[in-house]
Amino acid sequence: VLRDVTLPIRQRAITAIVGPSGCGKSSLLLCLNRLIDLVPQASVTGRVTWGDRDVFSAATDVVTLRRQVAYIQQKPTPFPLSIARNLELPLLELPELSRSERAQRAEQALRDVDLWDEVRQRLQAPAQTLSGGQQQRLCLARALVLRPSVLLLDEPCSALDPLATGVIEQLLVKLKTTLTIVLVTHQLAQARRIADDAAVLYRERDAGRLVEQGPVAQLFASPQHPLTAAYVHGHTL
Repeated sequence: VLRDVTLPIRQRAITAIVGPSGCGKSSLLLCLNRLIDLVPQASVTGRVTWGDRDVFSAATDVVTLRRQVAYIQQKPTPFPLSIARNLELPLLELPELSRSERAQRAEQALRDVDLWDEVRQRLQAPAQTLSGGQQQRLCLARALVLRPSVLLLDEPCSALDPLATGVIEQLLVKLKTTLTIVLVTHQLAQARRIADDAAVLYRERDAGRLVEQGPVAQLFASPQHPLTAAYVHGHTL
């Protein structure tokens, strides 16, 4: 699926991974917290390092890794439970917290995604009664409640209308002050608006590979690789 990808990711910045469909963007994202382990017959060679840790080391505690490197899917996926219960369930992984501490964490996570004022009077309502944009923000809050260091997002706005997309984008810009964010997107305009860095993947012969990376402004204004230039200008090769 992927070959010859070496990609440094800056801390407390948004890195956008862009490229045509089928070039391996989502597969790359799944490698970063080992969700790729759940794909039948998938294997990974090489290394993914996070700080001084080798993500694919046999010594890595995968549950802890996924708490700290959280993943948000393309389609909002709230649990078929109440709004409050969606936040309570992940907190059961932290039995050392008191009930009041869990409640404080849940409220803070909802505040962090600007959802608290919209749902505080209906926390026991089913999460599916929220709008699509609110559901995606709830999924963000559900990840944030465990206080991760990294957020991985796979096309988080593709199922949302422009207004809801704008809200999510503003949230990501705010969250990058404390989190490292890796965003897979097909929307080049979105990458321009909110990303600090970008990586362009392109499928050549039998695998996707990294063709260019760098600061967003530089990469879009002065692409160095012909494939990058063609892609950002809407041409095909």
